[in-house]
Amino acid sequence: MDPELQKLVESGKLTAKGSEQLEKLKPGTFCLHRSWGFGRVAEWNLLLNQIVIDFTGKKSHPMQVQYAAENLTPLASEHFLARKANDLALIKKLAGEDRVALVRNIIESRGGQATAAQIGEWLVGDVLSEAEWKRWWESTKKLLKASGAFSIPAKKTEPIQLRGEGVSHADELIASFNKARQPKEQIAALEQILKFHSQFNQPEKQLQPIIATIENMAVRNQKLHPELAFELIIARDDLLERVPQLHTTHIGLTLSKLILEEEKRLASVLPKLPAAKEKRVLQALPSALGPRWTERALQLMQGNHGRMVAQIPRILSEAGQHAELRTMLERSIREHSATSEMLAWLCSERERWSELITPDLLGAIFATLEREQHNSPGRASKLQRALVEDRQLLGDIVKKADVGIARDMMRRLQLSPLFDELTKRSLLGRIVKVYPELEGTITGGQPEEKTAQLIVSWSSLERRKAEYEELVKAKIPANTKEIALARSYGDLSENFEFKAAKQMQSVLMRRKAELEQMLHNARGTSFENIDTSRVSIGTIVTLRAVETKIEETYTILGAWDGDPDRHIISYQTAIGQALLGHKVGDAVSLNTEHGLAQFTIVSIQPAPPDETAPAPARSLESAEAAMAE
Repeated sequence: MDPELQKLVESGKLTAKGSEQLEKLKPGTFCLHRSWGFGRVAEWNLLLNQIVIDFTGKKSHPMQVQYAAENLTPLASEHFLARKANDLALIKKLAGEDRVALVRNIIESRGGQATAAQIGEWLVGDVLSEAEWKRWWESTKKLLKASGAFSIPAKKTEPIQLRGEGVSHADELIASFNKARQPKEQIAALEQILKFHSQFNQPEKQLQPIIATIENMAVRNQKLHPELAFELIIARDDLLERVPQLHTTHIGLTLSKLILEEEKRLASVLPKLPAAKEKRVLQALPSALGPRWTERALQLMQGNHGRMVAQIPRILSEAGQHAELRTMLERSIREHSATSEMLAWLCSERERWSELITPDLLGAIFATLEREQHNSPGRASKLQRALVEDRQLLGDIVKKADVGIARDMMRRLQLSPLFDELTKRSLLGRIVKVYPELEGTITGGQPEEKTAQLIVSWSSLERRKAEYEELVKAKIPANTKEIALARSYGDLSENFEFKAAKQMQSVLMRRKAELEQMLHNARGTSFENIDTSRVSIGTIVTLRAVETKIEETYTILGAWDGDPDRHIISYQTAIGQALLGHKVGDAVSLNTEHGLAQFTIVSIQPAPPDETAPAPARSLESAEAAMAE
């Protein structure tokens, strides 16, 4: 023992154990402190009972000898930090030429294990920059895995360890799989085995038991957790494909059979799978379901799951089923049954489906958004964001439309409760960009068509008046009470009843405004004393097709009298407008479901008069006053 240390021990200023530790901390020795980190012993000043340490951020720091003995850890010359302090140039060279040896030195210096963050802590700054570190570590990690000398965990927060003697990477992967108890853990371990399958030199002996375990777990989980069964079987198939020496232990346990057995639950199972495995299941539908796979795929597409909606069209197109997909899309647009996800996908893929980008699509979009807003008030969907944020979408939809249809679309947009006023004006402006002549619709100019009187039957007028009466006397007051009641529940931000009642209020007030405009412009008539020398409102017109000689009869009545099943049409319809003013014997061109066709007017007869007597005149103001009673 150093004589000076002996004196300190005898004086009671240093314990015998402390003196042994201090012997390892002679000047020039590198050390670590819990708080101040890496340092180097600069000198001993035992007469003052001190040693002096040069820490990285604290030079010439004195410590009492006993405290230093208890809190400083001496570092050997081969410790990474000591090597870096003595020869930084050599460490930088190793970082470029021998990364595996460098990381091994760091892990050994940290006691046999270190996380990626801990390794970076000792390299970033003086060896590598922050930007260099990220790239360096990604490529270094691959070298560590390939070396087989390191245990690389799946999670970044878990430490990398030096593998023990005689333990191969393949053995470690098998041990990790066997240790897993939950299916998700087994699937994760199995994916690592798949990634390094080439490292197994005895695959039949090493991996065949894993095949059996996977299949048993799939069978056990199918009833309650079918998504796990799908993941396990797909992973098993991948392993069988990559390692031909392996074989299934459950004959008949195939992906196709699993699809067939779980067909009714596919719509709920597929969204729970990772995207790649969901695609695998969809690609297996033809072999599993045979000729009816197309119908099933189309049904799955109509579920409100965005990822599946995008996957299925590609699979159908690859299989030559483009026509079936188009028919389904056309029908769902026409019937307003398309889901929000389907319409959002179609809008994003509109270059490939340009024939479907028509005003009918906008009608379907509005119908779907109104449904969504009623079910989830205040929540903006992917479809609504697409309509608002894609500045070309609305123009693409209306550019092939007739100006009259474009005007109708603008009117519907103006009355819609889906958007705030600023957003409405932006959307309207996109239509005006295609049809500048409609600018007056935004600026307030009243087109002639909007202010012209509507000719209606007395019966249809009475029905509209009755609807208005019920609205202002029953529905709106009832809704007002619902709002007041819902408001009494408090916390309006989380009050679903209040939001739903307010949403219904906007619907009712919009309908009230529509009815007021209709009733203001309406002129009732009984269709008596009609001039039948020409087609006019209140006449029955018989047409004969020029090619087929088949005759059709249309009764042309008021704006609100349409009944297509009985061939009663409004004079405002395309057919009504095409016929008005023509005489018997005139040829007219009409659009039919088979295209443009030629007809000859065979006869013009008066329609039966509307026998409904007009009700006593009552102003809208008096009807509205009923709301206050």
